[in-house]
Amino acid sequence: MDSSKKTEEFYDKLKSQLYDTALWPSEYLYKFIVVSKGSGIKDIEDLFDNLGAVINTNESKNGKYTSVSINVRMKNPEAVIAKYKEVAENVEGVISL
Repeated sequence: MDSSKKTEEFYDKLKSQLYDTALWPSEYLYKFIVVSKGSGIKDIEDLFDNLGAVINTNESKNGKYTSVSINVRMKNPEAVIAKYKEVAENVEGVISL
């Protein structure tokens, strides 16, 4: 199975779970990991700008990576998934959790 099909299956399953576990609109917590050096943190912050998001960062013990946690009110599961895809397309080397 190719990775794009696995990715779409993952998002389909996530959408179903989000509909089953929350009333929308709802708060959603995104978590990403990026390399500390470079523009990854700023790129992620820019993608969530003007959404009223609360963004927290935490650098790893050795300083190589930074976790970025974003708590934001989202309209529906489709909006949640669209934002995951936007981050993946625009932030190099990001890991979504």
